[in-house]
Amino acid sequence: MARKAGTRLDPDQIVDTALDLLDEVGLDALSTRALAERMGVKQPALYWYFKSRQALLDAMNQRLMQLREAREPQEGEAWDAFLIRANRSFRAALVSRRDGARIHAGTHADPGDIALVEKQLAVFVAAGFTAGEALDVLVATSRYTVGCVLEEQAESQREQDGALADAAAPFPMASAAVAHYFAHGPANAYDDGMQMLVDGARARLARKRA
Repeated sequence: MARKAGTRLDPDQIVDTALDLLDEVGLDALSTRALAERMGVKQPALYWYFKSRQALLDAMNQRLMQLREAREPQEGEAWDAFLIRANRSFRAALVSRRDGARIHAGTHADPGDIALVEKQLAVFVAAGFTAGEALDVLVATSRYTVGCVLEEQAESQREQDGALADAAAPFPMASAAVAHYFAHGPANAYDDGMQMLVDGARARLARKRA
């Protein structure tokens, strides 16, 4: 349906419509042409607000990141507890939309978040990390989160045909491992991997203190 002539577009409405369209068609089929058709406008009208498809994707990513509920450390919260809580919230934001991880991958840090990053780093520095080491931990765990969701969302779009389980059947350890993988589920597998990363960071900090 075409919009009435003279009706101004709302950038927030454009982003919301783009996210809804993303859920329907996926990132590869998401285009400014398709979005304009959905909104009932001519394609050039969108470029008044977003100069390119990438600018639109950046705005969509910013909207996703607004869903993160655990970005700031709580008073007295330990670094490891905050790290796990923050990344679970990050994962929840990414999985909230189809191809959410692909939307986020490759985006740059928002300069407007530096004050928040300072608060995050302070929790780690108070525990004995340097600021650089703290950032290494934050980057490693956030990239782990994005990678997990990339795999999870790609896998969810493919049918499981049982070929892997059948191939593993003659091999007891491989068969048990494959069965565990499918029974465990992506959320539990993510939590286990995150705990391994946290345990590694904790062990490195302990060696440094020693």
